[in-house]
Amino acid sequence: MSEHELTQAELFDVFSNARRRRTVQYLKRQGGACDLAPLVEQVAAWENDVDPDEVTRTQRRRVYISLYQTHLPMLEEHGIVDWDPDDHTIDLLPHEDVFDPYLDHRLEDQREWHRPYVTVTALGVLGLVVSWLSIGPLTTAVAPVVALALCLFVLALAVVQHVSRRPDLELPLGLTS
Repeated sequence: MSEHELTQAELFDVFSNARRRRTVQYLKRQGGACDLAPLVEQVAAWENDVDPDEVTRTQRRRVYISLYQTHLPMLEEHGIVDWDPDDHTIDLLPHEDVFDPYLDHRLEDQREWHRPYVTVTALGVLGLVVSWLSIGPLTTAVAPVVALALCLFVLALAVVQHVSRRPDLELPLGLTS
């Protein structure tokens, strides 16, 4: 285990790999310690974009081998974790504020942003079809107003999504996101 402070170049090298970032992220979620099996399960789930219950044996084995042989020893060598290969336990060492900016914070935000965008798009297509067919109150004269309203709604939705993914963003009037 390294006793020196990590340089920025070392941090970039260590966290250049997604599995190492995800390992540290998972350890933070678990309060700084975990066994290897649940870590492997969650990292495989993140990589394959499935629930941990749906991870296959092959996906799990692939992650297990690389964590066991490569990534956990490297994290230990740099003093980020304490890894016991015999007991299969991992402990996050207490200087997480140094490497926190290098982690995948998008893993914490599990909102499905595609749904609101699909909804707005469907409403736009419906409005276009109705105005094109001149059915009801939506005629070709009203279509530009509807299009402008939908564009403004998409813009507002994009701003909300951006702000929600930036926890460090300071808003006017002292508000935080």
